[in-house]
This record gives sequence, structure tokens and C-alpha cells, in this order.
Amino acid sequence: MRTTVGIIGAGPAGLLLARLLHNAGIDSVVLESRDRAYVEHRQRAGILEQGTVDVLRAAGAGERMDREGLRHDGIELRFEGRRHRVDLPGLTGGSSVMVYAQTEVCKDLIALQLKEGGPLLFEAEALAVEGVEGDRPRIRFRHEGREDLIECDYVVGCDGFWGVARRAVPAGLSRVFERTYPFGWLGILADVPPSHDELVYARHDRGFALLSMRSPTVSRLYLQVPEGTDAGAWADEEIWDELERRFGTADDWRLRRGPITSKSVTPMRSYVHEPMRYGRLLLAGDAAHIVPPTGAKGLNLAVGDVVTLARALTRLRDTGSAELLDAYSATCLRRVWQAERFSYDMTTMLHRAPDATPFEDRLQLARLERVASSRAAETDLAEGYTGFPLD
Repeated sequence: MRTTVGIIGAGPAGLLLARLLHNAGIDSVVLESRDRAYVEHRQRAGILEQGTVDVLRAAGAGERMDREGLRHDGIELRFEGRRHRVDLPGLTGGSSVMVYAQTEVCKDLIALQLKEGGPLLFEAEALAVEGVEGDRPRIRFRHEGREDLIECDYVVGCDGFWGVARRAVPAGLSRVFERTYPFGWLGILADVPPSHDELVYARHDRGFALLSMRSPTVSRLYLQVPEGTDAGAWADEEIWDELERRFGTADDWRLRRGPITSKSVTPMRSYVHEPMRYGRLLLAGDAAHIVPPTGAKGLNLAVGDVVTLARALTRLRDTGSAELLDAYSATCLRRVWQAERFSYDMTTMLHRAPDATPFEDRLQLARLERVASSRAAETDLAEGYTGFPLD
């Protein structure tokens, strides 16, 4: 099999890249190790930055998002029983975010790829990436019980942290930066309308809590829990009681309870692999970087990567200039590190470390007070939350 761009991974990064390349007239093949049902139902992030929303619309993948997604113009911070709303468009010149689950983004992009795009092979396991130092890289993969080969001009690894793409970068050339946090998120889906019409980020002495949603009738909520927590060890009523404590306010706000349909625990870590390019291999999304979910940056960073890459490959095709492609890693990493910084700031401002001292508790509250009382500090948060420029 021969193509211009071989893409490993049919998550949002790989699927959107294939769509952008198709729209630019560049052919690609997408390999995905899982089956279609798995890709379309795995629960992931659900907050789309303004730039991501704009890209999906421009790519022709925004129709259902605009019909079913929930535009949010603010978030609420809670601490010490107080509530402070951050007006996103008022602070950023009009930018907002969209609540639309990653599963739905993948469904939309899969449907478009199968209808209009190049080959998308499910249950196709990438085994190795070869020859990226030369001008004819290859992807060895297994599909329908036999091994096969894709020859291409470029290989793009969108196969996540555990994929094969990053392993093709020689260890001597790789630089890894990472941090593991001593807590995770116990997340639940519940068949109950959200208790607030915008996301609520709560800092409490017992730990962080987040009120989110998947739709007007389905709530998504999270509790900070110790690292290694078993989700099954928490009874449903115990979860609701703890959420109620951490979201508690001095006014008459109340948390709505309902049947919990799923529970899971998400670990918290920060990770960056440099560089994001080696020869004709380019890394995108979780293959190159991971952020803690507090800032809702993971999917959006992946979008930034593939937008940058699609522009670079289009420029190369149209003009013969590799300038943008040669700058791919440096361009993406500037945005990646800003998102890492933002996610770290949000995480450390809102989560209480197991060994936190009274001094550190006071610093957290001082940081929240600063956001609540300073337009400059509030604007910095709003700009980071709605997304850093894709240019």
C-alpha cells in the first residue's frame, strides 16, 4: 500500500489530520488498533476550546457539534464557600468553549472519513515504524490476520503514550519532561440534569471537585482522590455526600443527585517528549505530550498539533518549501509548554496535596483571591482556558 501520509491512531488527532489533509488534496491512510465501536465509545474529555470549535467547523465537521454541543461563556470557581464566575468572552474579546464529548468528535470525523476520505482501517495494529531517517518510511502493521506494509512520504504518530511511533525515535535523541501527581480523579456519569449551567471548579480542604456535564440530562462529576484509588471502593451515596461537601456554598445552591451509570479513576500526570519530529516521523497528541485534565487541554493540544502539521504539509506540496515542516516541533512545543504551564497552575491552585502545609493552603487561597479580585489575573486564566492561538 502506498500513500503520502501514514497516520497511526484514529483518535481525534489522527482523524482530524486525515480530514484536513483530505480537504487540502493530500492522500493518507489511517490505522487504528481498536475496533470502531471502541473508538466511538471510549470516554474522554469534553471541553473544546474556541480554536478547536473553529477548526472543526472549517473542516466540515461542526454540524452536529453546533446542533448538540453546549456553548459555555463562563466557568465558576468555588473556595471557602464563595462563588466567583469568570466571564470568558468578556475577558477574551469574545472567545468561549463548547461542551461536546471527544467520543462525539470521533464519531463525526469517522463518518466523514469513511464517506469522503482515504482508507481508515480498524483493528489494524501498527507493529513498527521503519526507515524514517530516509525518504521512504514504512509502517508495518497487522490487519485481518496478516502482516502488511504501508509506504509513505511521512509517518504521523497519533497513537498515544503507549503506541509504537515514539519508540522509533532513538533514545539518545529524546528528552522527556514529566511530573506525576499524588492524586487522581474519581469520575462519574450520572443520569441527572447538571446542577449548574456552567462548569464549577471547587477548591476544598478535603480536596478538589469538578461539576461538568455531557448533555442537559447527563452530569459528569469528579472528586480528587488518592493516587491508586479503586473506583469500586466508593459507594454511590458516599460519592454524592462527598461532592455535596466540596461544592458547598453559603447560599441556597443545591447539588442534584441521580443514578450513577459509570465510575472510573483518572491518574494525573504531566509529560512532554522532545523533539516532536525525527526525520520523516512526526508525533502529535498524547504520543508527544500529556497534561492533567484540570485545564481541559489534552484534545485541544492535539488539534493544535495537527493543524500546524497540515499547514506545513500543504505548504510543502504547494511551494516546495519545507520551512514550516522543519519548524513543526518548535512551533508545537511553544504552545504545548504554555498549556502545560496553564494545566499545572490550575491543578496546583485547586488540588490539596496529601502533605500540604498550612502555608501552602494559604497560598492556594491567595491565588484564588487574586483571580477573583484582579481583572488582569482573571483575564490570564480566561485566555488560557479558552485556548492559546493556533497560529
